[in-house]
Amino acid sequence: MENSVFHLQYALDTFYFLVCGALVMWMAAGFAMLESGLVRAKNTTEILTKNVALFAVACTMYMVCGYAIMYDGSIFLSGMGSVDVGGVMGEFAERGDFEGGSIYSGASDFFFQVVFVATAMSIVSGAVAERMKLWAFLIFAVVMTGFIYPMEGAWTWGGADVFGMYSLGDLGFSDFAGSGIVHMAGAAAALAGVILLGARKGKYGPNGEIRAFPGANMPLAALGTFILWLGWFGFNGGSVLKLGDVASAHSVAMVFLNTNAAAAGGAIAALITARVMFGKADLTMLLNGAIAGLVVITAEPSTPSALVATIWGVLGGILVVLSIVTLDKLRIDDPVGAISAHGVCGLLGLLLVPVTNDGVTFSGQIIGAITIFVWVFVASLVVWGILKAVMGIRVTEEEEYEGVDLSECGMEAYPEFVSGKQ
Repeated sequence: MENSVFHLQYALDTFYFLVCGALVMWMAAGFAMLESGLVRAKNTTEILTKNVALFAVACTMYMVCGYAIMYDGSIFLSGMGSVDVGGVMGEFAERGDFEGGSIYSGASDFFFQVVFVATAMSIVSGAVAERMKLWAFLIFAVVMTGFIYPMEGAWTWGGADVFGMYSLGDLGFSDFAGSGIVHMAGAAAALAGVILLGARKGKYGPNGEIRAFPGANMPLAALGTFILWLGWFGFNGGSVLKLGDVASAHSVAMVFLNTNAAAAGGAIAALITARVMFGKADLTMLLNGAIAGLVVITAEPSTPSALVATIWGVLGGILVVLSIVTLDKLRIDDPVGAISAHGVCGLLGLLLVPVTNDGVTFSGQIIGAITIFVWVFVASLVVWGILKAVMGIRVTEEEEYEGVDLSECGMEAYPEFVSGKQ
C-alpha cells in the first residue's frame, strides 16, 4: 500500500471514530433530557446532576483502569497522541491485515469506547431516580465504570476467556454494537439497585393498585429521545470500526439505514400497542418504543435488510410496552422504563442476531446473555448491598416528599413554578 493511501485511510478512519464518538457523547444529553422530563419537577436538578457527574466519572475511571481491564492496555501513563507512521505500517504488514484492516489512532479508539461506558451507566440513572442518594449513586458509578463493565467487556469485545474457562466468541456469540454488552448490562445494574432500593413512596397501593407519577416536562422527554435517536447513528455506525474503503462505507450506510428503520418501527408499534391496551396515545410508550427499536437493532445492524430491521423494531416496540406493564405489576418501580427498554429489549436484540448472521449461534447468544446478566447483576447487587449497609442508598421519607433537588443539591430546577409537592 502506498504511503499516501495509508495516510488517507488512517485519517479517514480516525476522524470517523472521533465524529461517531462525539455523537455517542451527545447521547448523554439525550439521557439527561429524557430522564429530567420523565421525573417529577422536584427531582429534576438531582437527575441532571447525576447525568453530568456520571459522564465525568465514567471518562476518568475508564482512563485510569477500565480500558486496561477491557483491552489489556492503558492510556493513563502512556502517550497516544503521537504516532510513528513507519512503525504502524510495519505492524500491520507483519500481522497480515494491512490490506482492508482497520487503521486508526489508538486515542480515537479510547475516546469511542469511553462514551459507551457512560451510556451503560446512564441507563442506571433513570431507573433509580427520585429516591436514591446522590453520593451512593456516584460511588456505584466509580465501580461500575471502572470494573464491572470493563470485565464483561473484556469477555466479549476484548476477546478474553470468561474467568479463564471459555471464550464467548468461540461459542458463537456476537454483539455488534452492544445490545447486551452495553444496554442489557446497564439494565442489569439498574435492576439490582431498584430491588434493594424499593419503590417510590406511594407508587403502589395496599391493594395492588398502581399509581401513575406523571413526568414534569414532556417536551424535554421528547427532545431527549430525538437526541438519543441521532446519537445512535454514531453508536451503531461507529461500531463498523472503519470507513476508508468501499465495502466499509457501504456497511456504514446500511447500519445507519437499519438503525433508523428499527427506531421508526419500534415507535409505531409501541404507539399502536398502547392505544390498544390503554385506549390512548401514550407519549411515554411512544418514546420508549423508539428507544426499544434502537436497542434491538444494536446487536446486529449490518446484516438485516431495512424491512427486517423495521420488523425487529416492531417486536421491540411491542415488547417494551408489555414489559413496562409487567414490571409495574411486579412492583419493580422504574420511573423511565429503562430496565424494559434497555434490558428486556437488549436480550431480544441478542436473540435475533442469528436470524440474519449465520456465523452466530442461538446457544452462543444465550450463553453470552446469561454471562453478561449474571455477572453485572450479581456484582452490582454486592456493591449496592455494601453501600446500603455502610451509608444507605435511599433518602428519607421526608426528603423524598420534599424532592431530592433540595436535600441532595440545595436548589430546585423550576423555583418560580413549583407551587406544591406531589
